Amino acid sequence: MPLYDFHCSTCNKTLELLTRHDSKPACPECGREMQKLLSRPAAPGQSASIIASARAQAAREGHFSNYKPSERPKST
Repeated sequence: MPLYDFHCSTCNKTLELLTRHDSKPACPECGREMQKLLSRPAAPGQSASIIASARAQAAREGHFSNYKPSERPKST
């Protein structure tokens, strides 16, 4: 199931919820039906560069928790 943004016009709350595309959730504050908002999709190929930069930062900081065991440096 994808993530969607919903807005409640009664209490002016905006939430991101994991729902089916045809569901209409109730607002947790007031209980009224929320409106689905249009979301901007991520640019194709962008996630690989984000992952690479996060891994490079982790390596600079000395931790490798987000690496697969095969990608971690060998202990000496």
